[in-house]
Amino acid sequence: MSVDLEFAIRHSGRAGKDLTRRDVARVLLAVPTGQALVSMPDLKRELLAVGNPLSAAFWESAKTTLARIESGLATVGDVQRWLESTGTEPILLTRSYFVWPDEGERGPVATEMYARLVEHLESLLAIGVIDPDLLASGDPAAREAYEELQERWLATSLPDGRVPSAVVSDEQDEELFAAWDEEEAFALGELRRSMADLPAPPLPAEDLRVAAGRLRRTLVRPGFPGNVLRACAGLDEAALPAEDEDLWLAVAAGITAPISDLPDEEDAARFFDLDGELSHEDSVLASLCAINHADWLAAVTALARYGPGVLASPERIARFIADSEENDGEADSLEDLEATEMLFTAVTPLWAHLGIVDKAEVLTPLGWWGLPKALERAWSPE
Repeated sequence: MSVDLEFAIRHSGRAGKDLTRRDVARVLLAVPTGQALVSMPDLKRELLAVGNPLSAAFWESAKTTLARIESGLATVGDVQRWLESTGTEPILLTRSYFVWPDEGERGPVATEMYARLVEHLESLLAIGVIDPDLLASGDPAAREAYEELQERWLATSLPDGRVPSAVVSDEQDEELFAAWDEEEAFALGELRRSMADLPAPPLPAEDLRVAAGRLRRTLVRPGFPGNVLRACAGLDEAALPAEDEDLWLAVAAGITAPISDLPDEEDAARFFDLDGELSHEDSVLASLCAINHADWLAAVTALARYGPGVLASPERIARFIADSEENDGEADSLEDLEATEMLFTAVTPLWAHLGIVDKAEVLTPLGWWGLPKALERAWSPE
């Protein structure tokens, strides 16, 4: 493949005289760096011939960046920053923590807004508001101004009333929720298929009564574990379900799929203090949310098959998951096993409080009866 003017025109969709620095940079990054370095002098001459020479600062920055890529010294961030220094490339991560989706993952709204921002930046560059040579040289003031004008555009309403950053974020949320719902529906189907092959466990009524009574007392007390269990189930301690089975299943299901965060008993900024540490309660909730559908499915299915008396320690659950169908029977690395075990260290103490496991972390008849039901409840559409 020859990186010449014809290739650049095809790649960018613009005439040679209209190619921007961003267009040329993306062309050079679209081929192996060695090939781009060799082809660059000829491409530079062809652009000069059509009246679009760009600038010495751009070509020097391109040569330096490509050489660093070729030698393995350039990071992904270095390459992204060079691309942004062309003056018409949107900043991938803004100071307000807005992040553009990767090019292949943008929905229609993100694609439209990205193109609109590129067009906006091109108009500013054309009238001299943006100086790409200063950006290429790493001038701090030029970079700050470049970031600021993009922040301003993202937060400003378009003529149709849409705010770019808001509509892109909304689209990403919708895509995330849709993917989550699809994954949850698949997991629910697999759970039902697995449970259909097993006998239905009997309800240990007395065990449920005792566990529900203990749970009612815990849920009205401040602190751990009551605050975490309330958050998991989305319960208000002033209005708990009247039926023991409904209460128990709501809390057990919430451990699998937490419904809400902890109340603002502390400053919410704790989540953004990178030098601080999460509280024990926050850490437990974070671990519960980090366990994926496949791991819950594998763990509960294995426990249901073995029945009461099986060890349900975090270490044993991690091994169940590693050996499961959902994991394709492939043994995890030691690091993966340890990571899974660490996540489930947040689960088993809560399970013990519900009577799902006993003090020795052994599955109880109540856990055998209730875990599959709780998982089905957590994954069933409301």
